[in-house]
Amino acid sequence: MARINLLPWRAERRRQRQTEVLAMLAFSGVLALALSFIIISFYNGQITGQNERIGYLKKQISDVDAQIKEIEELDDKKSKLLARKEVIEQLQANRSKMVHLFDSLVRTIPDGVILTSVKQEGDKLTLQGRSQSNARVSNYMRNLESAGWMTKPELSIIEAKSGDPGLPYVFTLTVMLANPNAPKDLDGDGVPDAPVAAPAQGGTAS
Repeated sequence: MARINLLPWRAERRRQRQTEVLAMLAFSGVLALALSFIIISFYNGQITGQNERIGYLKKQISDVDAQIKEIEELDDKKSKLLARKEVIEQLQANRSKMVHLFDSLVRTIPDGVILTSVKQEGDKLTLQGRSQSNARVSNYMRNLESAGWMTKPELSIIEAKSGDPGLPYVFTLTVMLANPNAPKDLDGDGVPDAPVAAPAQGGTAS
């Protein structure tokens, strides 16, 4: 019986299978590299697009911040202009008010009373002077309240002091400034009550 040696064929078959395995491994590696490249490229594109959107948003935010700053500057200028306008309006109102105030001070001083100092702090007026008697000061306080431009007279100090025998009493009183033309107490016809003017009594202010 003839004997057949199969070893060369088996070795050849083994080498063929190894070659096929190596080829498949190489193909898998190339395919993996290609897929990795595609995936990396895709995500790099996504990142680039996102960065571009972020840059655009940052630019828009910067523009909005600049506009907000400009609006704040305009608001600040507006506030300053309104404050100046208010100051001017107050000065114009106070100018007329002070004319009436000094006129009232002159008209309300009774005989036997003189003023030595007039001090204003906001709407508060401090009056210092000398008087012949307590009754003269009381009369002066009634005149101030009836003048219309001053309210709530309050006597702080009254005492006898030397220096002027004819006017032995020194007094200090405070009043609150008011505008009688402001619509405070309305009568039946809706017109503000007119201030009651005290009669002039020949006093002098110093």
